[in-house]
Amino acid sequence: MPAFSAHDGIVLAYHVFGAGTPVICLPGGPMQDSVYLGELGGMSAHRQLIMVDPRGTGQSATPADAASYRCDRLVDDVEALREHLGLDRLDLLAHCAGANLAALYAARYRERIGKLALITPSTFAVGIAATGPSRLEIARLRRDEPWFAPAFAALEAIVAGNATADSRKAIDPFFYGRWDAAAQAHQAAQDGHRNEEAAAAFGAEGAYDPDATRAALAAFDAPVLLLAGEVDLNTIPGVVAEFAELFPNAELVVQPAAGHFPWLDDADRFVATTATFLR
Repeated sequence: MPAFSAHDGIVLAYHVFGAGTPVICLPGGPMQDSVYLGELGGMSAHRQLIMVDPRGTGQSATPADAASYRCDRLVDDVEALREHLGLDRLDLLAHCAGANLAALYAARYRERIGKLALITPSTFAVGIAATGPSRLEIARLRRDEPWFAPAFAALEAIVAGNATADSRKAIDPFFYGRWDAAAQAHQAAQDGHRNEEAAAAFGAEGAYDPDATRAALAAFDAPVLLLAGEVDLNTIPGVVAEFAELFPNAELVVQPAAGHFPWLDDADRFVATTATFLR
C-alpha cells in the first residue's frame, strides 16, 4: 500500500486506480476511509485517482493527538501528499465533508491547485447551510417512491429536532437516486468505515472561519466544478449553487435524478461531466 509521512510524522495511506495525470480524491464522512468512493463510476479510465485514507481511517495510522483530526489541521496532510507526489500543482476532487477540507486547502494554497471538483459538497467551511423546510421540499420530489411515507415521517421528526438513531437510518433512501439493491449494498458497506472520534473533532471549535475562507476563495481563480445531485437531501442543489457563487471561475452542474453519490446513480453521466472538466 503506497503511503507518505505527514508533517507530524503520521504515516498516511492512499490507493491508486488508473494511470495518467493524478487527481487527489478526498473522501467525506467526515473522517471516513476512501473505499466507498470505489473508482468513482469509472473515472479511473480517464485519470489516475489517488484515493486518500484520512488519518485514523482505513490503512492510515492513528495519531496520538485527536486534535489533529480538526479540518483546518488536515490541510497540512493534503500539502504533504502533494509534496510526496512531486506535483507542482494538483487537481483536487472532494466529496461531501471532504469539500470543507478542499476549500480550506484552496484558501491557503490557491497557487497549488490546477482544477478543483467539489462533488455534492458539504459547506460548513463557508458558512452555508440548508434549512429544514428546504430539505423537506427536496424530499417531496420522491413522493412516488414506495418507501417514501415512513422515510418522510422520519425526516419530519429530524427536522423538528426529534432525531433518533432509527429515524436517521430510516432516511437512508433519500441519499440515493434509486433505492435499489446496489444502493442498499453501498449504504450497508459503509458501516464501520468512519472514525467516530475523528468525525467529532473534524468540525470542532476553531476549525472554520467562514468569512476568511470566503474572502480567500474570492481570489481563487482556478476552474472549479460544483456538482449537485438533483434529489440529494444532504447537500441540496440550492446550497451548492450558493457555494458556487463564492468562486470567480465556477461551473455548477446539477445531475438529474442523482442523490448524494452521483457516480452510483448514473455513472456515465457523472464520468462524462467530471472527466470533461478535469481534461
